[in-house]
Amino acid sequence: MQSASVQKDISENSPAAEPVGPASTAEAPRLVTPPPPMQPQKSMRGRLAPGFAAKLNLLVDLMVVVVALLGSTRLMGHSLQVTNLDLWLLLGMAGLGWLLLGTALCLYDPRFSDRAPLDDLALVSITVVSITGMLYLERLLIAGGMPVVALTFFPLVLWLSVVGLRHFVFRRLAVREEPIDEALVLGIGAMGRLTGEHLAEHGRRRVTGYLAFGNEQSNPNSPQPLLGKVEQLEEVLCRVPVDVVYISGNVQKHGQEMQAALKLCERFGIPFALPAHPFRMDRARPEHGHAVADGYLHFVTHAPRPHQMAIKRLFDITASAAGLVVLSPLLIAVALIIKFTSRGPIFFKQKRVGLHGKPFNMLKFRSMVVNAEELLSKLEAMNEQTGPVFKIKKDPRITSIGRFIRKYSIDELPQLLNVLRGEMSVVGPRPPLPKEVEKYAAWQRRRLSVRPGLTCIWQVSGRNQISFEEWMYLDMQYIDNWTLLTDLGLILKTVPVVITGNGAS
Repeated sequence: MQSASVQKDISENSPAAEPVGPASTAEAPRLVTPPPPMQPQKSMRGRLAPGFAAKLNLLVDLMVVVVALLGSTRLMGHSLQVTNLDLWLLLGMAGLGWLLLGTALCLYDPRFSDRAPLDDLALVSITVVSITGMLYLERLLIAGGMPVVALTFFPLVLWLSVVGLRHFVFRRLAVREEPIDEALVLGIGAMGRLTGEHLAEHGRRRVTGYLAFGNEQSNPNSPQPLLGKVEQLEEVLCRVPVDVVYISGNVQKHGQEMQAALKLCERFGIPFALPAHPFRMDRARPEHGHAVADGYLHFVTHAPRPHQMAIKRLFDITASAAGLVVLSPLLIAVALIIKFTSRGPIFFKQKRVGLHGKPFNMLKFRSMVVNAEELLSKLEAMNEQTGPVFKIKKDPRITSIGRFIRKYSIDELPQLLNVLRGEMSVVGPRPPLPKEVEKYAAWQRRRLSVRPGLTCIWQVSGRNQISFEEWMYLDMQYIDNWTLLTDLGLILKTVPVVITGNGAS
């Protein structure tokens, strides 16, 4: 909800306002290169990493659950038998239950501090009541109703501790975090300027740059950095990683440009926001103010499903950590074989493009000779894959052990570290190379709208036996129809494909 002064300033962009200047006299700002594109921002002094408060909050709350359970038992005068297996089982189930419930309810979403305090209070209350009910049932089933732990004061102690820490510590700590997303603002008039100021004040999104509408003139007071004109949006989106686009224009004056911009965002799969208040209002307020808290209506190109996405991330963390532990003997053996059979490093670190065009270093076991990248130019004429992707069946750069580990996807196992770090997911479109993305058509860039993964529909549909166009359409099909059941089905289909090495080269 916007204040009267902000509404007054924005009213300069209303239909009744005079144009900023005739299109014929508007000076087109030149396209400038934003400060270093596609590179992660370094931490500022006194600023925390994005999501740090939520992760620390989860860790502390898990300890609070255990302490509240033990404390409640002591308050009731019961002795704690540390050698009692049932006690440790109940404590483990309590922690696991809290983790699963908190994840399913998005209690530890990196943007939890933006949530209304009462909404946050309701989520905590639901979690506390649910975990208490679960523990009563577990105590009945595990210990036959015997008082291994006392639950009388448990919900009150837990609720007061979690709410107090969350409100007085972690919500305030989250304010000191670096911005999570990169935002691009279209418009350098009053609305565009105020949008940038609003985002800077709240600190959850960093404005990576501005684009001016056709009839807007730049001047010394224009917001910076100015990257060019709105008509150059596609060029900017191809070069600059952007998480959301704010279309801060006026329908009466910028209607055609706004329409073209949102269509482009749809093709790229980039979330965008349109002004919710095109007119000045003195008393009227939205019926549901939280839906337009920043003065914009936000749109996405596929169903967000936040609760399912939270569970997906929890699965990624659990599966990648467990995979690294269980497969450690195989990983060590492969590393030693690579080291003693060919010259060069054990791991191959390659720059790949991730969510919304943000780069990261993808890890693999090295399966090629050291100078494989240099030899690529000599082999491009032998490419057997259509589109910008390079694939040939008998690649001479592949080592003897490399051919084996590539056939059975063993070379991909170090990417479990990328999954654990949040750069990749277990299931998702394969991360492309930057030079491949440069050749993408606009509709193909939409595959960057989700986090890349270890496996997807392409991996279970023939891999190198299908064309590049079919590959892209399969990824779009995954993005548009994603559910947790879809991921589960793809994981089950991937196992026999990996074991048999079907379609690999």
